[in-house]
Amino acid sequence: MSKNAGNKNGIEDTEIVISKTLRAGVALSGAITCLGLMLFLVTGNSGYPGESFPTSVAEILRGLETLKPYAVILSGLFLLILTPVLRVGVSIITFVKEKDYMYAAITATVFIILIISFLLGKE
Repeated sequence: MSKNAGNKNGIEDTEIVISKTLRAGVALSGAITCLGLMLFLVTGNSGYPGESFPTSVAEILRGLETLKPYAVILSGLFLLILTPVLRVGVSIITFVKEKDYMYAAITATVFIILIISFLLGKE
């Protein structure tokens, strides 16, 4: 087996890991969102008075502890938003395992930029 064939197999393995990560994140997000929707339909209320709703991750987590339907739905949507970020994290680990340090460094830089943008995007 030539060096290029081994590298191609490594790239395919990376793509499979990333694909499985994305699929799992979307499936879990969908399941959590559907659970929240079912809770809302069964209880008939969002778990919050009037027009109020959680506006921070901490408030969503507190509502999730008591299974407030709207907090469960928002948790699913939040997981959907985090799935691509998780994909970048998995890519870093995969590139390091493959000893492809240049791509690991590039991906780590993208990951840091994503984290900084989330932190700066808060109100």
